[in-house]
Amino acid sequence: MPRLKSRLPEVGTTIFTVVSRRARELNALNLGQGYPDYPIDPRLTALVTRAMQDGRTQYAPMEGLMSLRQRIADKIARSYGVTADPEREITVTLGATEAIFSAILAVVQPGEEVIAFDPAYDSYEPAVRLAGGRCVRIPLTLPDFRYDWPQVAAAMSARTRLVLFNSPHNPACTVASAEDLAQLAALAVRHDALVLSDEVYEHMVFDGGRHHSVLAHPALRERSFAVFSFGKTLHATGMRIGYCVAPPEFTTELRKVHQFNTFSISHPAQAAIADYLAERPQTGDELAGFFQAKRDRLRAALAGSGFGLPPAQGTYFQLLDYSAFAPPDDLAFAERLITEGGVASIPLSPFYERAPPLPFVRLCIAKSDALIDAAGERLRGFAARLKASS
Repeated sequence: MPRLKSRLPEVGTTIFTVVSRRARELNALNLGQGYPDYPIDPRLTALVTRAMQDGRTQYAPMEGLMSLRQRIADKIARSYGVTADPEREITVTLGATEAIFSAILAVVQPGEEVIAFDPAYDSYEPAVRLAGGRCVRIPLTLPDFRYDWPQVAAAMSARTRLVLFNSPHNPACTVASAEDLAQLAALAVRHDALVLSDEVYEHMVFDGGRHHSVLAHPALRERSFAVFSFGKTLHATGMRIGYCVAPPEFTTELRKVHQFNTFSISHPAQAAIADYLAERPQTGDELAGFFQAKRDRLRAALAGSGFGLPPAQGTYFQLLDYSAFAPPDDLAFAERLITEGGVASIPLSPFYERAPPLPFVRLCIAKSDALIDAAGERLRGFAARLKASS
């Protein structure tokens, strides 16, 4: 039997798969993995069915249906006031993860460095390593998960090829400010570095805040890949439709990898989304209020419980601060929460290169109100038992 040498020897099963499996085994309420448990818009379902019935079942163009890319361009113009060429600057991908993977493989050469901010989404570093690059991990400041720009400046050099940026941030639930983008732009220009901006939660910014996209920043627009997800926007993560917006030269290189990776994305799903956006061009505008209400519902359910819930600024997650009940070992607390409390969460330490002691776990609020209420009741009960035993 031939022996294999792994390209990713330290990589195992993702924390999302592990937690979801444990939730099923223990019949726990799953606020771990980030997917909705409620139905999508019936109109979208009908449009997917119609596309299948109309014979939209063969390969779509490698770069994506033009009808969908035009709708994306319209959306970008409406949201950010900028023009994106649907022919040369927009590529439909197999979810946002493929866009990230393909962009990294397209531009990172062996020996080059890529900046990532911890906690960093778990697909970033493996892609960098497969490209032959080195991931330089810079922790966000605690407890507020903000950028330490002097530390970033010190870490960048002539070897820095790419900066991986994520806002709204998963799992920290923070939103980058206009000043953050100004700092990012200044450093990227100084070091002639590219930027890959993961903006899949673009519509989920709370309390009157605003999402600052690299597309709307002139200096970043010309040196960035911006990645988005219809799975998040349409509550349909299983459709696996994302897209990448980048300057023509960058898009050419992205498509070279994309065409030999996934090549073509689900034709009926693309057609259905294009028709859906034509009928509902304001799609996404309602998401901030929708998810803020769910965030506030969970926070109200746990008021006075002893758990801290720093208000999520964005995404469809909420951090749970358990420092009043246990030492900052998030893996141990997540295990207690699922086994003793009956609620599955995601610890943050798997998203770090070297995790500090963390008093937080992440809860998904993209759930039905009934599930949020039931989870809130279990969490309150668990908190009461922890208080009683202390």
